[in-house]
Amino acid sequence: MENSSMGIPFIPGWSHTYSGKVRDLFVPTGADSMFGMETIMMVSSDRISAFDFVLPSIIPDKGKFLTYLSQWWFKELAHVVPNHLVECAVPAEVQGRAVIAHRLKMFPVECTVKGFLAGASWAEYLETGAVAGQKLPAGISESEELVEPIFVPSTKASRGSHDENISFADVIEIVGKNYAEVMRERSLAIYAEAKKVSHEKGLILADTKLEFGLPFDNGEDDVVLGDELLTPDSSRFWYETQYEPGKPQPSFDKQLVRDWVISQETEWTPLSFELPPQLPREIVQRTRDAYLKVVTTLTGTNGLK
Repeated sequence: MENSSMGIPFIPGWSHTYSGKVRDLFVPTGADSMFGMETIMMVSSDRISAFDFVLPSIIPDKGKFLTYLSQWWFKELAHVVPNHLVECAVPAEVQGRAVIAHRLKMFPVECTVKGFLAGASWAEYLETGAVAGQKLPAGISESEELVEPIFVPSTKASRGSHDENISFADVIEIVGKNYAEVMRERSLAIYAEAKKVSHEKGLILADTKLEFGLPFDNGEDDVVLGDELLTPDSSRFWYETQYEPGKPQPSFDKQLVRDWVISQETEWTPLSFELPPQLPREIVQRTRDAYLKVVTTLTGTNGLK
């Protein structure tokens, strides 16, 4: 069984507690559960969003691709930073698209590291010469690599609104100096290691967004990496062989979907109160192919179980 409106599965022994744009959260139910309430299960759906709207179309196997890739990265980077994964089997109903993890008290800050100037950051640089208040040298081209990666924190927006970049001083005010410095240090370390791994696979990691929290259950005060990790939904990957600074780069994220939605603005806009349009079959297939390509390029397998 599943909740037909959101595609939320019924899972014996687990209770659905929350649904984000693309993922559903569950906690254990029943006194005989083998897990304590400090444990959650995150299930990745095939839903896709654009401009903070969940579209009516799905991208087949997207949830499995992203779950597999996140798990692969968590293992690859386990020596760099502690993460929230629990090593155990997930229920058959969500096999391949779910992970069981320690609950974290998540910091209300998202940690982005940018090694290349692209997307909204490029537009901001053209207008102000800076990114998130950090002044950059003059004359940088679109998609050009920065001399040093920069740490760009942002607020975690409530549903239906946008994240807003904030200064490092703001992060200190929100979470405290110690936690702010640890998150910045670990974000930059993750990016550096992931960029090296990606290069070995023929990919450029242009930027990535990370989230951290504190454990609920064991009294530890360590900053733990949570949520997803280095997927096309949270990161920008480019082919090294196709890389040409000075213009936008072909990427493996959902930019194809965003571009198509923008092209429909005579029919629908993100500011309208109507449901977003269905994606054409070609856009769905090409988006699925992009997700599949980055998974196979990085891991050597397709992530389907």
